[in-house]
Amino acid sequence: MRQWDGFDAIEGDVRTMVTDPRWPALPFPARAQAIALRTLATPDDGLWRFGSHARWYRQDPVDGRWHLSHPPADPLMRAGARVVQVASAVPPQLVPSGPDFTADRGSVQGFVGPDVPFEITERVRDLLAAQRGRRPEDFPLHGPFAGLFAAEVASPVAAVWGTLMWCAYAPAFDGNEVLLSMFGEFLARPLPGDEWVRWLPPASLGDLVALYGERVRAGHPEAGRRLVALMAATAEAVRTDPRFRPRASALLAMVSPVLHRTGQDAAAAHHGDDAVRHMWLSRCPSHVALSESSPGDHFQHAVYDLVRTLGFIARKGADPRAVAASLLAADLSAHAPRAADRLYPWLDPELRHILHVVLTDPAHPLRGCWPRAGGVPDFPSASALPSALHPPDRASAAALLGSAYATGLAWCRLSGTEVPERGFATAAAVVHRLTHERDDPLPGVSGPYPHLRHF
Repeated sequence: MRQWDGFDAIEGDVRTMVTDPRWPALPFPARAQAIALRTLATPDDGLWRFGSHARWYRQDPVDGRWHLSHPPADPLMRAGARVVQVASAVPPQLVPSGPDFTADRGSVQGFVGPDVPFEITERVRDLLAAQRGRRPEDFPLHGPFAGLFAAEVASPVAAVWGTLMWCAYAPAFDGNEVLLSMFGEFLARPLPGDEWVRWLPPASLGDLVALYGERVRAGHPEAGRRLVALMAATAEAVRTDPRFRPRASALLAMVSPVLHRTGQDAAAAHHGDDAVRHMWLSRCPSHVALSESSPGDHFQHAVYDLVRTLGFIARKGADPRAVAASLLAADLSAHAPRAADRLYPWLDPELRHILHVVLTDPAHPLRGCWPRAGGVPDFPSASALPSALHPPDRASAAALLGSAYATGLAWCRLSGTEVPERGFATAAAVVHRLTHERDDPLPGVSGPYPHLRHF
């Protein structure tokens, strides 16, 4: 007989309830009560609810707040969970809307290991080729993109690049990735990274908005609309890749009124880029967590993803939650230890405690999870994770690299920390689990992509 698992039972019950077509039509109090009646208590006195985004939340016993928090993997903890009646109300943000339970979450993999499919790179190449010859006088380049591209490059090139970087879940790319190499002729300087990976900072939605807003305020609204159309075409080109899909689909929803001339975006642009940015964010599907909407919520989702990708270590008797907190501590310790103070309020009590003690106690056992130098044969300066944390396969390694990098970007955004040019310790330590394998072959061609220079 299968052992009772309170988390599986409640999650299955809530999923069945929320995906019923009648759920969205129920009054909010009825939906909130349905979630409240399925509160779980664990043997460690934790209170848990399965809610919005089809994810778990844990209550902080001190202030009563509910934190997005991946559930425990320990079978005894899960078996000991029981449904309880609690007096506290369900915060509105925990109550599922319905569509958030069926939304496509895409993939957390980075772009090291599995290449971007050939069909996508060719579509982007065609879009980029069509921008050659655009005059900077007609499409001037300002802001963050101006320092990345050569002086003679016009803003349509930046629109394609910015869309790729904004749509990517974790913009960490193999140094030979075709999707990047096609931009080589336009760049003013080398991209950040190391000898293996381009660790790229994400573009912000504000960066994309600025390209549009500048043209509108300069008296060329149609040029601005063409830039937005190019962003949409780029998003459409990449959204068959699950690493791009959720955010690419969100961007298409946000800019659709511009393309169909049904929005007030041009009028808003005359009040500044921030007005347009807020307008675009108001159209973003609610199930997509963006750092622009709430850096804290975005960080919580990234940590949740990181814990999930570490699920393979539960089979070895380790706790994915504790290991995730330890790896977060490793990244903070290597780059910005003081940034932890900005992160603690967004973590549940257990993760908050683990992060603090691992950061402050040099002898803490969980520091044994930290990347170690000298663990990669033939590359004595490279770091690697302890063997117990080695992902079991290529897909798992790409997911760990991607989720670790996305978590790093999220805490940098939340704490106002600059993204390190050579990546974060955890993500970098996974690279050599992937680089020894061949890249994906070209369709109809035996062997990997032709060698491309690192830039």
